[in-house]
Amino acid sequence: MRDGWARNRGGDFTSTDFYEHLMTPKSDLPIYLLGVLLGLCSGILEVSAGDLLATALFVLISTMVLAFIRPQRPWRWILVVGVFVPIMRLAAYFVLTQKPYRAQIWESGLGFVTGTAGSYCGALARRGVDELFRAR
Repeated sequence: MRDGWARNRGGDFTSTDFYEHLMTPKSDLPIYLLGVLLGLCSGILEVSAGDLLATALFVLISTMVLAFIRPQRPWRWILVVGVFVPIMRLAAYFVLTQKPYRAQIWESGLGFVTGTAGSYCGALARRGVDELFRAR
């Protein structure tokens, strides 16, 4: 991979070289940190807005993007992002003394459902892009 960048040092970069450089797994730590950040944002959105649809769509899009970037084992993005919605609901109960309804407690677990759809759709989309646009 690095040979491709060194070979094209003259400025003749192709989109395939850029795509391979961007999507080549070097370390998953920055992606996990992005997942934790997106999970915290989804939990804060759930607590502040109290809207299940907005939270579900945010979790869906977050897991889809993460699974597109790293499609191996897409279930890990469900856990990394989806677990923060109930954790933030619990933190709001203890720290902010926000008393949720019983339905809101069960709603906070529904992030796992949309996270499942998002992460597996993202991994499937990555596989489709790899099959359609890889260099032959």
